[in-house]
Amino acid sequence: MSLTLLDTSVVSAVLRRRRKGEREEALSGRVAALLEGDGDVALPGIVFQELLSGISDPTQRGRVLGAVRESFPILLATEGDHLKAADLVSEAARRGIAVTTPDALIAAQAVNRRASLLTVDEDFRSLVAIAGLQLH
Repeated sequence: MSLTLLDTSVVSAVLRRRRKGEREEALSGRVAALLEGDGDVALPGIVFQELLSGISDPTQRGRVLGAVRESFPILLATEGDHLKAADLVSEAARRGIAVTTPDALIAAQAVNRRASLLTVDEDFRSLVAIAGLQLH
């Protein structure tokens, strides 16, 4: 069975309460199709943290927290994921590519589980060659 991890950029667009544009609607459709399919869908713990870190209103935070918990299992990083993330940051730096620590951890979790990553963040493209990351 396949596993797909969702990046912050995707979940933010899907959870957007205000009027959604075509891009957000398309992403919502892709996530809905994944949830209805045979594969598993999960949210890396760091993505969960990033989502909640951007919300200061307690009511909105509670809504997002409930929606995320109801919709996606949270995949916590292991020691191996952190080691892989550190290796990815180092390898990217050797190649002259800047990779943030959260992005490296998300990529490491996907690679270590042979999962694909659904994202609209172009920063992950550089990790395809470096880590063998599979983008969905």
